[in-house]
Parts: sequence; C-alpha cells; structure tokens
Amino acid sequence: MLTTSEFKPPFWLRNPHAQTLFASQARPMPPLSVDSERMELADGDFLDLSWLPEAGLPEDAPVVVVLHGLNGSLESKYARGLLHQVAAHGSRGVLLHFRGASIPNRLSNSYHSGETGDLGLLLDRLRERYPHAPLAAAGYSLGGNVLLKYLGERGCDSLLSCAVAVSVPYDLKTCAYAVQNGLSRIYQAHLINGMREIVEAKVRDRIIDRPLPDLSTLRDFPSFDNAITAPLNGFADAHDYYAQASSRAYLKSIRTPTLIVHARDDPFMSPTVIPTAGELSDAIRFELSEHGGHVGFVAAGRYGAPAYWLEQRIPDYFRGRLPGFEPATEDAAVGQAG
Repeated sequence: MLTTSEFKPPFWLRNPHAQTLFASQARPMPPLSVDSERMELADGDFLDLSWLPEAGLPEDAPVVVVLHGLNGSLESKYARGLLHQVAAHGSRGVLLHFRGASIPNRLSNSYHSGETGDLGLLLDRLRERYPHAPLAAAGYSLGGNVLLKYLGERGCDSLLSCAVAVSVPYDLKTCAYAVQNGLSRIYQAHLINGMREIVEAKVRDRIIDRPLPDLSTLRDFPSFDNAITAPLNGFADAHDYYAQASSRAYLKSIRTPTLIVHARDDPFMSPTVIPTAGELSDAIRFELSEHGGHVGFVAAGRYGAPAYWLEQRIPDYFRGRLPGFEPATEDAAVGQAG
C-alpha cells in the first residue's frame, strides 16, 4: 500500500538539505552502551556486531537488527537513536557492521548495496541462539536496500516477523547519477572519500593485491563502482552491479510485514526512484512524505525542541507486530526529543 506519511517538518526545517544535515550533523551524539562481538565466517572473514546489554531479558525477548547506510557504523546517530528506543521497549538490539565498515575486513571484497548473504547468516545465527525470540530489522539507506532485497529473495521463508526500511535507493543506477547534481554533490564527495579510505587501507595491508586505477580520479559513483565495487565483488561492471543489487525489482516478492519510509525531496536521489503502488506487495506499507530529506525526518517536539520522528514511527510500527516489544515508559511510547 502506498500512502501519505504523517510526518510534518517544522517551518524552519522544510529544506531537504537542512533535514539531512540537521539529523546527521547538528544532532548531539545519542549516548549508548554496547557490548561487542566478532562473528567469524566460514570464508575466513568476519562481521562485527554491537549489542545492547541484555542482562535480565527473558529468552523470548525480541531481537531487533539495525542495518546502517553507506559509510555508517555504530557512530551513526540514527542507529544509536533507534537502539536506545529498542532498549526502552525491553528488547535485544544489535547493529550489524557490514564487512569492512568497522575496520578493514580480511578479504578483498567488502559490503555493497546488494550483499544479502551476510544478513542471512546473521539471522540464521540469531534464530539458533534465540529460538523463541521473534526477529525484526530496520535498515537505513544502503542498509534498507539490503534489507528489502533480502526480504524479496526469501519471500515466505524470511526469518523476520516484520521490518522497516528508510530512505532506500531502490534504483541504484538512477541514484548514482542523481547525486551528481547541485548541492547533492557534497554528499557524493563525502561518501566517495569514505569508500576510498576503505580501499586504500586494504591496499596498504595487502588485502587487495590486484592493480587498481588512481583512486583520486574516481570522483563519482559510476566511475568508482565500475573500477572498484563491481570487479572486487564479482560484477561485470557498474551497470551489472546496479541491475543486480537494486531492491526495486524485489518489492513485489516481499511477504514479511514491512514499513517503508521515504521523502519525495530526498537529496540523495531522484523522485523517479519511488516505486508505484503496483510495484509493492500486499505486505508493504509505503509511507511517502513531501519533506524529510535523507534519513532526516526531524519534527518539532516538546516546547519546540527537535524530535527525531523515525524513533517514534519505527517503534510504533513494531508494536503489535513484534510480540514482547512493549514500551517500559511513556517517553518510549511517544518517542523522544533532543
């Protein structure tokens, strides 16, 4: 179902760049205590996990998996804010750092928008570890694309009870070119720099031992993905990567109850990437707002203070669909400002 979102920005934060930058830069870093776990993989690589402390939780307490975006990590404010809400709802929470997102991984390949195998491995492990706990996931941007693609690939065999995806680049090719326009080039430069640093570190550590082009010449996503992302991850070229990794083609196959939150003014992409109602399965609720930017959605809270609306909307969606996911306090039920 495609429907209008209830999100409304304050008058002073209607601009998409203001929404995007306020949430990612101006917001204070949400405090959070976590326990670290390294999950070793059969191919010799690893995944780093950041867990909420779970002392005293019953064995059937829900588990919420958080998937970060490109260049994201535990230091992403949206991830920390949601994990805080997960804790306030008496649930387990874990952030999955995709391969290479925490520190350089051991293999030449790294995470990308279409890599769903590692998410599947983690969910398999969680089902073994917590056989009586319902599982849910929330993915942002690239992480949302991975999540939607996983759900479409698995169909009725998904291990998740419900899911949420935010600000997803459903059509990677369109997004790769859209972010080259106007002020959005600032985001492109920031993201490309972060990706370049990962590759440079792996070259220094001799993890990548194949000839690479001069990384300083790769200044946009099509050139970077064509020279780096595609060949290191088994794709023929950037267009092959975009075609295989985009989640848009998988939406119709999703059978898990899924909320998708998107803003029409997202500066990371063109409105043409927004799927039509006919592309959505009956399990999807797609909430579209006119404003909100990219993983922004900053609203007006108590006494005019900024409120991070996603941290109200996502738990609200989980409640009733995720057994045991219940607020411990009134603040948890209504979301928090600040």
